[in-house]
Amino acid sequence: MNIIWVRSIVSVVLLAVLCAGVGAFFGIKAALILAVIVLLAQGFFSTFHKQQLWRLLDAPVYGEVPSAPGVWGEIYYRLHKLAKRWHAQVRQVEQQHSRFIQAIQASPNGVAMLDDHDQIEWCNAIAEVHFGLDAKRDLRQHITHLVRQPEFVRYLNSQQYDEMLIMRGMGEKRQNVLSVQVFPYGENRKLVLSQDITELERTDSMRRDFVANVSHELKTPLTVLSGFLETMRELPLSESERARYLDMMEQQASRMRHIVTDLLVLAKLEGEAKPPGDRVVDMSAVLRHVRDDASTLSEDRHRITYDIDEGLTVKGAETEILSALGNLVMNAIRYTPDGGKVHVNWHREGNSAVFSVTDSGLGIPAADIPRLTERFYRVDRSRSRDTGGTGLGLAIVKHVLQRHDAQLEVKSEEGRGSKFTVRFPAARTARCQTTAA
Repeated sequence: MNIIWVRSIVSVVLLAVLCAGVGAFFGIKAALILAVIVLLAQGFFSTFHKQQLWRLLDAPVYGEVPSAPGVWGEIYYRLHKLAKRWHAQVRQVEQQHSRFIQAIQASPNGVAMLDDHDQIEWCNAIAEVHFGLDAKRDLRQHITHLVRQPEFVRYLNSQQYDEMLIMRGMGEKRQNVLSVQVFPYGENRKLVLSQDITELERTDSMRRDFVANVSHELKTPLTVLSGFLETMRELPLSESERARYLDMMEQQASRMRHIVTDLLVLAKLEGEAKPPGDRVVDMSAVLRHVRDDASTLSEDRHRITYDIDEGLTVKGAETEILSALGNLVMNAIRYTPDGGKVHVNWHREGNSAVFSVTDSGLGIPAADIPRLTERFYRVDRSRSRDTGGTGLGLAIVKHVLQRHDAQLEVKSEEGRGSKFTVRFPAARTARCQTTAA
């Protein structure tokens, strides 16, 4: 055997052993680099072989193994396997990194990563919206130079992150409320998590207002009742005075009973599942009840007219429909002066069923219309109490219509009356043979 080939084989074996040892301790990439350096240093291969080797290392997956006689073919084959494995590992890490980024981007919370100088290393799209950032433009910018709220700067610098920070006036319209908390990690790095709690704050505010309103609404009649009881117990009263006080006490007790009843109705509407969409309502019975209640409340003090499509009905819960439509008609009568007009219409528009109540009453200021369906909201509190309203009727209407996929429209002009319109969708509309009484 030629002495050159013997030396070559020995060198290759030694090189392989050396590369294997380096690869075991420092990784495949280090072994490859060492092999190339040693081969180049010893002049083991020609310019042609060097070009073949670089091509092999650059494209080990799609390229073919260069053909070469003898030991060079073995070298190319071994290096091809090592390089291919290394590239596969790199691709796997890249894919894992990409999936990790996609998962954080899909998070409903904002995520921002800060380095040891509180500079932005990365943030997801939600954090961009929450803090008004741009992930590319603001890279390596100090976060307090971009988020300048004093409470956030103090919180970040305090190094006390056990409690969350509530930040108001955030977002594009400066109307959002954020919950922000910092989590230290790594070498003095920080993870800033943010959550939009605007809706939670609004719900909590509504709950507090609701409790306050219920307390106020019940406190007034209870105070009146207590006063009358004390008067009747301590003062000598004539029979007529006693009878008058008893009547007023009965009115206040009735008012409290109506409030509690409406609250229970609301609680039931909010807690139960949506009514079935295949149960046909007996609209003739519903409209008959509405007409009787309207007549009782009006006592012939108003001109009430009806225009009814006798064959039109809807699908859903009959008691809920009666409650919603009855509230609208009762409100129209309550807020229409004696001698005024109230018109009730039940008809089809296209594929929808439409119920409307038009009155010639007091009307509603435009600023109050969006808030009409809020619990205990009243345009005129004193008149509402005089007419026996609880302030919960339109809230009940809203919940019933939502459960039946219907919509409420309000048109009103102060001093010239109002029109409340309910539109049931085609899926809730049906025809029947029953006629209204």
